[in-house]
Amino acid sequence: MSPATRSTALLTLLLLALSPWPGTSAASPSHALTTHAERTGFTQTGRYAEVVAMCEAFARAYPETVRCFDFGTSPEGRPMKALAISQAGALEPTQSRSRKLPVVLVQGGIHPGEADGKDAGFLALRQVLEGDAAAGALDRLVWLFVPVFNVDGHERFEPWNRPNQRGPEESGWRATAQNLNLNRDYAKADSPEMQAMLQLVNAWDPLVQVDLHATNGAQFEHDIAVQVEPLHAGDEALREVGRTLRDGVMADLAAQGSLPLPFYPSLAEYDNPGSGFVEGVYPPRFSTGYFLLRNRLSMLVETHSWKPYAERVRTTRNTIVSVLEHVARHGEAWLAAAAAADERALALGGQEVPLDYAATDRARTINFRGYAWTRTPSDISGALATRYDETTPQLWRVPLRDEVVPARSERAPLGGYVVPAAHASWMTAHLRLHGLQFMTLAEAMPGAEVETFRASSWTPGAAPMEGRQRMALEGEWSPERRDVPAGSLFVPIAQPSARLVVALMEPLAPDSHAAWGRFNAHFERKEYMEAYVAEAVAREMLAADPGLEATFRKKLSDDPEFADSPRARLDFFYRRHPAWDERLGLYPVYRAHWTP
Repeated sequence: MSPATRSTALLTLLLLALSPWPGTSAASPSHALTTHAERTGFTQTGRYAEVVAMCEAFARAYPETVRCFDFGTSPEGRPMKALAISQAGALEPTQSRSRKLPVVLVQGGIHPGEADGKDAGFLALRQVLEGDAAAGALDRLVWLFVPVFNVDGHERFEPWNRPNQRGPEESGWRATAQNLNLNRDYAKADSPEMQAMLQLVNAWDPLVQVDLHATNGAQFEHDIAVQVEPLHAGDEALREVGRTLRDGVMADLAAQGSLPLPFYPSLAEYDNPGSGFVEGVYPPRFSTGYFLLRNRLSMLVETHSWKPYAERVRTTRNTIVSVLEHVARHGEAWLAAAAAADERALALGGQEVPLDYAATDRARTINFRGYAWTRTPSDISGALATRYDETTPQLWRVPLRDEVVPARSERAPLGGYVVPAAHASWMTAHLRLHGLQFMTLAEAMPGAEVETFRASSWTPGAAPMEGRQRMALEGEWSPERRDVPAGSLFVPIAQPSARLVVALMEPLAPDSHAAWGRFNAHFERKEYMEAYVAEAVAREMLAADPGLEATFRKKLSDDPEFADSPRARLDFFYRRHPAWDERLGLYPVYRAHWTP
């Protein structure tokens, strides 16, 4: 063991001795349902085999209250384990629905190097079942616990997978075996793991999803950040529920000695603490940006990675227990609020719907519990380097930009979206993954009145992202008549997850199908006119249209780049000729202001 590791271990044991876990003797846990982390004084975390064993052990010990089940299989063949926990006789989705019980999905290990959620979840589970925490909560809700979401990444187990983190000694890897980051995959759902998770979500319809992480970034005293949506975005009435949940958990954590933050501490300028912080709303590739589009609550929990592992696990455990207590107390009313939001979403057609959000330039100065720091030139990187002194706490007076507004909006169609038959197969599977309603058109609709989006420019991503080449589009919608073949899909806007429909179908939305490159082939030229043919065509067109001659000469005069490009000059005529592909740049999803 290195001196640094030994020092961290000693600090961890000291923390355990001074601050015992609620309801148990943390310094020497002897209970059968304890994790490897507890038994090692939170210097280590267990391998995935422990998750499988613990899941089954809890189900054996509490057969009337705990069900252990597989909700998927990873690409490397590992079972994806979940536990359903309730004392209200609701260990199946149909039972939770029939009893109208709120479901809380607590998700650990989407980034397995951040093992806090797994070990904290099992600790909280044991204490709740023994009556030492969240007393009576399991009578009024269903707790759905996924200890490790990214199970293959968990087993890429090494000491230095999290260099910006204190403990445990070894942990898993951030990405999956396919090298995908699951917390960039909610909307596009490329990975088998995410597809399994969305099926779990569709089956159980959790009212609250809690996504457990440990954050990187600056060094400071605050030990946890809690970010909830809807709060800045989504259904306006449901935002008050999000605020109530966030503020209630924040108050509980503060009462237990934490220094919680109500926002993710993302520096306005990378590595510069003096720049302050900027709030925002994550797009739906992330959990907190996804569930708000389904009119459900999502909480991003980020413990501070520089805190000792024992401290992070304790704080995460406290957060889980607090969420359970608040949902048990308010769940019936919050379920009604979510159902009302679903009803309001049915009338979203014709309304302006935000596609993404941004913080304004308006800032307020806050007190932030940090450490003394310097930012000086480095002879290593050649850039300014930030250094923190953890022996010297310091109150930072820094700006916080927390006024968040829509950055771009689009008017939702009155009827819905039409997906032509050529894309119906993969789109059908994707819509089902997200639990969205749609229908297949049995008969063709020649010359249907629709709105089409024609891109005026398209820019492929310079580098791949999550295995895809993203596409940035510019353009606008306009009325047009298009033939709609039989077998095309109609996706109505009048459905509870209407905001999710818009987020996936609008080409300018940050995590739409178009943005993730699913339609890139429609922005590639497939047919060309030979130069000698174009020369002849151009002369014929000029001779037939004197106005075209004037337009051409003016462009030569006004646009030097055009004048210097033989290809652009010939394309000037080709684009005006019937041979030009009128579908180039046509986004192959239409808006409809009618319903079939």
